[in-house]
Amino acid sequence: MHPSRLFRASCVALIVTAMSFALRGEATASWIQQFQLTNEQVGWINGTAFWGFTLAMIFGGPLCDAIGLGRIITLAMVGHAAGILLTIFAWDYSSLYAGTLLFGIANGSVEAACNPLIATLYPKDQTTRLNNFHVWFPGGIVIGGLLAFVFGKLGYGWQAQFATLLVPLGIYGYMFIGQKFPQTARVQRGESTGSMFLACLSPGFLLMVLCMLMTAATELGPGQWIPNILSNAGVSGILVLVWITGLMAVGRQFAGAFVHRLSPIGMLVASAALSALGLYTMSHTSGVMLFGAATIFAFGVCFFWPTMLGFVSEIFPRTGALGLAIMGGAGMLSVSFILPVIGRVYDEGIATRLPPGVTMAGLPAADLAGIQTQAGLDALGQVAVLPLALLGIFILIALFRKKTQPTAGAS
Repeated sequence: MHPSRLFRASCVALIVTAMSFALRGEATASWIQQFQLTNEQVGWINGTAFWGFTLAMIFGGPLCDAIGLGRIITLAMVGHAAGILLTIFAWDYSSLYAGTLLFGIANGSVEAACNPLIATLYPKDQTTRLNNFHVWFPGGIVIGGLLAFVFGKLGYGWQAQFATLLVPLGIYGYMFIGQKFPQTARVQRGESTGSMFLACLSPGFLLMVLCMLMTAATELGPGQWIPNILSNAGVSGILVLVWITGLMAVGRQFAGAFVHRLSPIGMLVASAALSALGLYTMSHTSGVMLFGAATIFAFGVCFFWPTMLGFVSEIFPRTGALGLAIMGGAGMLSVSFILPVIGRVYDEGIATRLPPGVTMAGLPAADLAGIQTQAGLDALGQVAVLPLALLGIFILIALFRKKTQPTAGAS
């Protein structure tokens, strides 16, 4: 077994997952035109990636122990290959839907297997290593976004862009094939499957699942809307998103220094505070100053996802691979809820700003753009209620753990 090779292969697999999110977003307009789809149909297609991800996480988590991490990785490779090819050669709505579903299942399988794999490979440094692994989610989005931008300028269509995913797929497949995978940490400790399921019903773990719903919604919800909302704000929305995800990738690469100084729960407290401040600042600024607000927000959400996984793995070890799968699945599921909520607040904000008796079509383009931008920024600002709630919860957890530190670690 080669831990460093398994870790690097996991990172490349996550790049495929992240690139698919960026490329799918870029291809949406082309799909509508080429396949004569409605916006609702495209919404169902893209939403399938999140549901497929969640299903694979929930069912793949316990299967990691039952059939082994290597088989779940193989499922991910097959799903990625089938999803890529079916998407490239899609001929209608149903084929796009099926290809995206396969992609979502493959993406969820990567998370379901690689999170417990890394936690098992590095038992004394789980939070730092999971942060290093999750560098490649924002990193992959940056790669996919820039690749789509360059390919578009060169005249290559969305099929060619999706075909590039076969390169990192081939790389991580080669790196994983023939490798010996360890048993998960829970199996190595000799703990039963029943104890794993019981541990996942403990009040402390369920509280962390609730927190994961809010941390993931804070991180991924605004990011999906920023390009649209900022399109009329005097800056490039896609460049703001690339800036945010780029900073997240850099921050996660150096997570070890923060973990050692703050501890995982200390990082979560700081992340919640910075996320709330970033969203509030973003809703009260404009122009190039949005990059400053986006920087605060980026460092706020930077450590949320991997630190939540690392914290749960360390404090509730008996939840095992199932616990990590539930956390990841809950995080992705929350995105499907927060996106329409932000959209509804956005629509309501536009409606309340329109002069009485005037519709959007009756406004000059410049006036309409201003109204849309302010309504959208206000919608992002209202998301700040989630990290504010998290700040209170994390502070209480930190105080409780400080009081009970000698007995911490039991689940």
